Amino acid sequence: MTTNSRERVDEIDLKIINLLQEDSRLSYNKIASKLGISVGTAYNRIKNLEEKGVLKGYTVLVDMDKVGYNLTALILIQAEGKHLLDVETEIAKMNNVVSVYDITGDFDIAAIARFKDRNNLNQFIKNLLSLPYVKKTVTNVVLNVVKEHIKIKILSEPQNQPNPKRKI
Repeated sequence: MTTNSRERVDEIDLKIINLLQEDSRLSYNKIASKLGISVGTAYNRIKNLEEKGVLKGYTVLVDMDKVGYNLTALILIQAEGKHLLDVETEIAKMNNVVSVYDITGDFDIAAIARFKDRNNLNQFIKNLLSLPYVKKTVTNVVLNVVKEHIKIKILSEPQNQPNPKRKI
């Protein structure tokens, strides 16, 4: 959210967002009950969040391992500067790609992708390297997933910041 749109999202909106992140199938009635607001208020606030583009859609979370996509790769890509957006757009269209990020540092793009096996990953990288304006890639294979969520608990005040004195 930009600072501007953040100003229009109040504490009740944040609570609604957090509830929907936990279970996007919650009824307006359940949301209203959990928050102590009327069903009409819950409905209107959710519709308003949708219209503002705060809520972009509703989806299911699939355990990718259980459907055979048990190999995750983080792929760093160098691209020719003036064609960066073209390369990012092409990568974003690829079926295995979960996320594409425009980054700083030695590489221009970071992509996260899921594969069924090493052969699929190998073919993907070869196709990626054959794209015009892709100069170089570095592929990192994920060995163990420690945390993987697309949601965060949205708070009105920043909390849960790293404590440098905390012993791990």
